[in-house]
Amino acid sequence: MRRKRRLHKPGFKATVALTAIRGEMTMAEMVKKFDVQAPQITQWKKQLLATAEAAFEKGDVLADEHEQEILELRAKVGQLVLENDFLERGLARTQGPGGKKR
Repeated sequence: MRRKRRLHKPGFKATVALTAIRGEMTMAEMVKKFDVQAPQITQWKKQLLATAEAAFEKGDVLADEHEQEILELRAKVGQLVLENDFLERGLARTQGPGGKKR
């Protein structure tokens, strides 16, 4: 009888792959401990090694996106300050400095 297909969480996959990379256990020990077949462990190990570089690149990309967002928000604040000053001057001309009608 076949075993029901299991879906493993990313954290579990990472733990298994890191254990395989470190070489703390033999493949047979990992198969027994984690209850996962050897080809699956090898696949997760290769996947981790192939995508490890991306873990360090995301920080740079996120920092650039964050800086861009800050620049856009500062530009928006500057625009709103200009509009606010313009409207205050118009209000002061028509209703006096306190904003009340004369």
